[in-house]
Amino acid sequence: MRNLTQGNIFRQLTTLALPLMAISFIQMAYNLVDILWIGRLGSKSVAAVGSVGMLMWMMNSVALISKVGAEISIGQSIGAQKPALASIYASHTTTLAWVLGLAFGIFFFFFPHPYVSFYNLESSISLEAAGYLKVIATGIPVMFLILNFSGIYIGSGRSDIPFYFNATGLLINIVFDPLLIFGIGPFPAMGVKGAALATVLSQGVILLLFVFHLKRRNGLLGHFRFLIRPHRKYTVNILKLGLPVAAMNVYFAFINMNLARTASVYGGHLGITSQSIGGQVEGITWNTSNGFSTALGSFVAQNYAANKMQRANRAFRYTLMMMGTLGVVVTVSFVLFGKEIFSLFVQEREAYVAGGAYLMILGFSQLFMMLEITTQGMFNGLGKTTPPAIISMVFNTLRIPLALFLGARIGVTGVWWAISITSFFKGIILFIWYRILQKRF
Repeated sequence: MRNLTQGNIFRQLTTLALPLMAISFIQMAYNLVDILWIGRLGSKSVAAVGSVGMLMWMMNSVALISKVGAEISIGQSIGAQKPALASIYASHTTTLAWVLGLAFGIFFFFFPHPYVSFYNLESSISLEAAGYLKVIATGIPVMFLILNFSGIYIGSGRSDIPFYFNATGLLINIVFDPLLIFGIGPFPAMGVKGAALATVLSQGVILLLFVFHLKRRNGLLGHFRFLIRPHRKYTVNILKLGLPVAAMNVYFAFINMNLARTASVYGGHLGITSQSIGGQVEGITWNTSNGFSTALGSFVAQNYAANKMQRANRAFRYTLMMMGTLGVVVTVSFVLFGKEIFSLFVQEREAYVAGGAYLMILGFSQLFMMLEITTQGMFNGLGKTTPPAIISMVFNTLRIPLALFLGARIGVTGVWWAISITSFFKGIILFIWYRILQKRF
């Protein structure tokens, strides 16, 4: 475990954040590698996988209940010099991840069609999407546990371990993707199902690495139990910490599902293709911000429990400066070279022109998105996860009527402008909210 209440702030923050940022890019790379190969099957196959990608985003959001609960509760327990309490919380979050992961995995394995039909896609695309979802559903319990174990290590100040394990999984996915999609050598050609199977296999390896590392001699938090009978006190505290963040992200995913459906109305399958691939490319800023935000949350959790808020606020300033610099670079790239960036993933001219418009419009809001995510990390570290959830849910809700209003007037680009405009307000208002709260410390 690492004590984040002493030592050089910038060095500790970057040491914790860089592996987290790398993990976020690895998770983004999973999807990009899939899209790079699936794009060769055609834009319709990309639309099929992209529609399920929205659901997996939602599943990742639900898994934040245990992940964020682990990060904050374990971080604050370590900051308060209570390692035994940290071990208790680790057992509770792992049990919660088991239960939620199994429930969702079983449901979507047996009932993939109700979800797929939501997008009103062509029957051939819907059938392809349902087959992809059935395979990927078998890995949902594994995904929940991976995120939970990552939260346990992050709360303990050891973000490097999840990075190594996720990097190993990515390499396995890169190898198996073309083999299973196109049927190279002894492997059968499975199309999009092959991409799903490659992802499930690679995540299975990541889970095994976590289990072996936790169960070895001198394992983290003293060989805590993975499955227990939950105690009401600890479970309620985990839910208080994790539910607002999870609810915010689940709702965000739900809104994006509806935006994708609206995009399909005004832009056909190219609307979904633009949003699914464009969203992955936009992950450059989102994942970087999220990595530093998560690191900031763990840093602040320990220092807040140790009554060192001045140190926590200095870390916030450092993070804002770094994210602001990156935001400017990404904004320029998206606005000026969006079409060229998009053409790397799909070769159909009509598709990359539509995708270029998406990146250009979203480019204008990148700085404000990064401001929102970074400030959210500050709130999470303080254990005040509700304000970011309120801001996010209110303005994400406004995206739907705004997208319908603008879409009816300027077409599918109106949907993208709805996303960009609301991102601007979310970043500004959440930052002001924290500045008001800061005066109490």
